[in-house]
Amino acid sequence: MPYDLYYWPGLPGRGEFARLVLEAAGVPYRDVARLPEAEGGGVAAMQAFMVGRGHDGPLPFAPPFLVEGELVVSQSAVIAAFLGEHHGLAPEAEAERIFARSIAVTTADLVAEAHDVHHPVGVGLYYEDQKPEATRRAAEFRESRMPKFLGWYEALIARNPHDSGTLVGPDITYADLGLYQVLRGLAYAFPKRMETLRPDYPLAHALADKVDALPRIAAYRASDRATGFNENGIFRHYPELDAA
Repeated sequence: MPYDLYYWPGLPGRGEFARLVLEAAGVPYRDVARLPEAEGGGVAAMQAFMVGRGHDGPLPFAPPFLVEGELVVSQSAVIAAFLGEHHGLAPEAEAERIFARSIAVTTADLVAEAHDVHHPVGVGLYYEDQKPEATRRAAEFRESRMPKFLGWYEALIARNPHDSGTLVGPDITYADLGLYQVLRGLAYAFPKRMETLRPDYPLAHALADKVDALPRIAAYRASDRATGFNENGIFRHYPELDAA
């Protein structure tokens, strides 16, 4: 049976980290909330699943979550690790498998910080309700946090003993797919800043180019299954929050 992936339709968001692993591994799945309601899909199907789980079985806090029979896996980093380890996109050595999970969790931290740039006060408020705070948060994120995270990824690639150009292990893993998505998201949200920073992190960008060229990833990006970044997602482009 294919996996059922539950996430909000119309934006890549945190669900994209799971989609990329599913697509790269060539694993069949249903993107439930994107399916027509006549086929058992839509947001209503996702909400109905969570309501039903309130009385029977594991209850995920929020999308994304992955379902296979009675198995429910939630949180983007955990889903990516689960899929990678079950479908050939994780290191084989135990120490490297565990560290790949650490990378995925750290990437989730970066994603949360990127989101909080445009929603620094509260997720229930509109961006327009917190623009002064967002401006201040954006400056700190651009000048301090982005280089800190990107420098760490760059160091991991440089120090990888396999000299594979990847974050961990000898081959591309779900951790690399996560970095790929983050670099794409940051380039969308902060194009000026990323253009300035790009020369400082050649290994990270070379890895992203390698992921982008994977046949299954290229086919996915060209398909109608992929959703572009927009101002409803985690990575949002507000020109007033970007600077070189």
